[in-house]
Amino acid sequence: MDIRTTVERARRLRQLHADHRPLVLPTVWDVWSARTAAGAGFAALTIGSHPLADSRGADDHEGQTFEEVLAAARSIIAAVDIPVSVDLESGYGQEPADLIAGLTAVGGVGLNVEDTVHSDGGRVRGTAEHARYVAGLRAAADDAGIPVWVNGRTDLFLHADRAPDVLDEAIERLRAMEEAGADSVYPVRIQDDDDLLAAVIGAVGVPVNSTAHPVEHDLERFRRLGVGRITYGPLLQRAMTDAMKDMLGPWAP
Repeated sequence: MDIRTTVERARRLRQLHADHRPLVLPTVWDVWSARTAAGAGFAALTIGSHPLADSRGADDHEGQTFEEVLAAARSIIAAVDIPVSVDLESGYGQEPADLIAGLTAVGGVGLNVEDTVHSDGGRVRGTAEHARYVAGLRAAADDAGIPVWVNGRTDLFLHADRAPDVLDEAIERLRAMEEAGADSVYPVRIQDDDDLLAAVIGAVGVPVNSTAHPVEHDLERFRRLGVGRITYGPLLQRAMTDAMKDMLGPWAP
């Protein structure tokens, strides 16, 4: 994709985050789902690692190579004329500069990066370590002259037996990512807990991303709580899977 188009889309994504609270980014996985979401009126999209892996018969948690993800993302991004962010898990073992270079080469203008390092036994990066990685992404994007939107994710709530037990540590990590240059932060697994969402939203100055189910959740609730950004993770694909089974069931032998 032409660098000028990539820069323009990156700026557009940044403006959309400023204009919409929350900004809803449907999570897509192929050209068809991307075109369908764009046709429904959405102004930006995100490619999810889990649904992308499922669509390709691969495993999530970096069961695809960085090159395979980029190849798939390239065709999706080229199929629509709106900004597209890409879930890059924990970075596929890439240095931040290489991650940014690969992403922008295929026209991606945003990314999600998490602190569970699947290529290293599923360990969770420490707060300072993950912040350094986010800072490297920010620096690389700035050096490239492309205002890539960095969505810094933490899986601390996902790994905890009781989410409230890690709230203080999670807030420390979210703040560290914000200071390192993350444009938004993403604490997963707390989308159904008003108190936890309110606590993390009140603790940072950047938009907080929440996972949502397109049928079971209420957009107005997220808006009322102050959520700044919504993605579906694998939940849109799962909802469509359920709907497809319902449609096909009466026709099955």
